[in-house]
Amino acid sequence: MNIHEWALIVFTLFAQLSVGMLIVTLIVRAYAVNNAYTEHAAPATNMSFYVIVALMVLALIAALFHLGKVMHVIGAVPNLSTSWMSREVIASVAFTILTALLAFLVWRKIGAEPLHTALGWLSVLVGLFLLVTMSATYMLPAQPAWNTWATPVMFFTTSLLLGVLGTAAMLVFTQTAIESRIIKGLAIASIVLMGLELLTMPVYLAFLSTRGAAALQTLNLMVGAYGWALIVRLILVFLGGGLLATYLFENASATGKEKTLATLAYSAFALVLVSEVLGRFLFYATHYRIGV
Repeated sequence: MNIHEWALIVFTLFAQLSVGMLIVTLIVRAYAVNNAYTEHAAPATNMSFYVIVALMVLALIAALFHLGKVMHVIGAVPNLSTSWMSREVIASVAFTILTALLAFLVWRKIGAEPLHTALGWLSVLVGLFLLVTMSATYMLPAQPAWNTWATPVMFFTTSLLLGVLGTAAMLVFTQTAIESRIIKGLAIASIVLMGLELLTMPVYLAFLSTRGAAALQTLNLMVGAYGWALIVRLILVFLGGGLLATYLFENASATGKEKTLATLAYSAFALVLVSEVLGRFLFYATHYRIGV
């Protein structure tokens, strides 16, 4: 792998994390407001908006390493009608601008909560479109291992799983009084998404065996030369998204265990993030192109 592919790992993962965190943060914020925890909603979730903007800025910087120069980004605009990559670039910029505006309004306390909510969900729609364009960019006939149902499934699952655990980590970081049901809900969501990831991988590997010679080469690399990365990835996502999330659920209602809760949330997020980095590494390192 070269620096351009490593830049793509940063870009895709940070963008997916940002979209997932925004979705989960808005759900948590709405729950807090609707259940009379309005005074805790802003302190507990505002930091997530700032982090999302920072992540998207880093994602766009990484994208520049891949595209080469700013002019290539500008040059993507005329190709919107034909190129999924151009749509991906524009969607990334639009999502960053919208979330930056949301973070600014929240920071400066401009506008009421309904305005912030509306802008937040508008940003989510753009973010979901970004994930769609990101998936479609890789679903090319010349890339049999990428041109499958697994690409959008993995991208969306990664976004939500990182978003859930990232939001949980931010909630405990703010040290705001948090309703235990919120943490428990995030823990359950993490376990479900972890299960989906673990289920998807063997099905995907089996599916590759039916996709021709190029896909078989990808399969052989995944279970052969890069088998260690696949095994470590699956172990880490199980430990972080499953085992630690279970302990997070069990300790959510315990009093006097704030440090334990924080350690569990940070560790779960870190393990899953490393797992997703390995997964994305495999995505780029094992693909085989057919044709010219």
